[in-house]
Amino acid sequence: MKTLKLTLLCCLLSAFAFADVSQTQKDALVAIYNSTNGDSWKTSWDLEQPISNWHGLTIEDDNVVAINLSFNNLNGNLPKEISDLSALKVLNLSFNKLQGELPSTLTNMISLEELKLFSNKFIGAIPKNIGNLTNLKSLELYNNNFFGEIPSSIGNLEKLENLILSSNSLIGKLPASISKLKSLKVLSLFDNSFLGTIPSSIGQLSQLEELVLSNNAFYGNLPNELAQLTNLKTLLLSNNAFKGNYAVLKDQLPNIVDFDLDEANMKGALATLDSEEDDNDDD
Repeated sequence: MKTLKLTLLCCLLSAFAFADVSQTQKDALVAIYNSTNGDSWKTSWDLEQPISNWHGLTIEDDNVVAINLSFNNLNGNLPKEISDLSALKVLNLSFNKLQGELPSTLTNMISLEELKLFSNKFIGAIPKNIGNLTNLKSLELYNNNFFGEIPSSIGNLEKLENLILSSNSLIGKLPASISKLKSLKVLSLFDNSFLGTIPSSIGQLSQLEELVLSNNAFYGNLPNELAQLTNLKTLLLSNNAFKGNYAVLKDQLPNIVDFDLDEANMKGALATLDSEEDDNDDD
């Protein structure tokens, strides 16, 4: 009889331990575990233990609000069930071996504030409706194999402070909608295949502190409005096809610390920044 009571008590305690997170959210976590080879993680989850004991999770008010599994040897794809973590604010899966395309359901996770998937092996396009994630403050997808263009819906992310897409295979022009990102502090597009001129509307990003456009195929003259970005501390423009001598630009930006141009842009006739019309579309 004592054994039966003890067994019932253990079952009851186990039920209470899992009751703090809904079954839907638990199932989503298990789907992530199964689809990313959880048994081989550096720090794995014991699925028999309470979710509150699982590595890398933050739980508030009976909801999983953050997942940080960086440097944890995740290997596989992100499952569509991830969107069932509807209260998730932070998803950091950086420095792993994740691959495949991002699940389309990811853009249903409207509570997300930080999406950090850098240094993996993801492929495919950035979802066209990425703009659904209107609470995003940080979108960091660098060092993957994403291709295609930056979706114009990016302009809906008006709370965005960090947009870091460097070291992918992205192409096309900068969407004009980027000018709507008035809170943006970091725009890093280093090492892609972007092209076209820099739109004059970039001057509207008054909070910008870091602008990294090196190693692309941008061309033409820089817009005069670039000098309006007086909060810039980092401006990296080398290995493009910009025209003109922009050495004077460094003196026009009072807070600049890191500044680089191609040698060709430091020679020849001194050029004012260009007032050429934007070579850009909304799409």
